[in-house]
Amino acid sequence: MTAKRQFQCEQCDGKREVNAGDAAPDCCGKPMSEVKEQLDQCTTSSTAEHSRFDDMGEPCDDGRAG
Repeated sequence: MTAKRQFQCEQCDGKREVNAGDAAPDCCGKPMSEVKEQLDQCTTSSTAEHSRFDDMGEPCDDGRAG
C-alpha cells in the first residue's frame, strides 16, 4: 500500500489525494496546500455546565468548517 498525502485548494477548498512522492497538484491556477493532519471531532461541550477538569482544550473540529 502506497503512502498518500492530502492537499486542499486555498481558493475553492477543493481536495485531492496523491501518492507520497508526487508533486503538489495545481488547482485554480496555483499549487494546492498540503493538509498536515486531520483534527479530531469535538466531543465535549464548551458550556460551563459541561466543562471537564481533565480537558486540556486541545484543538478539534467543531463541525463549522463544512
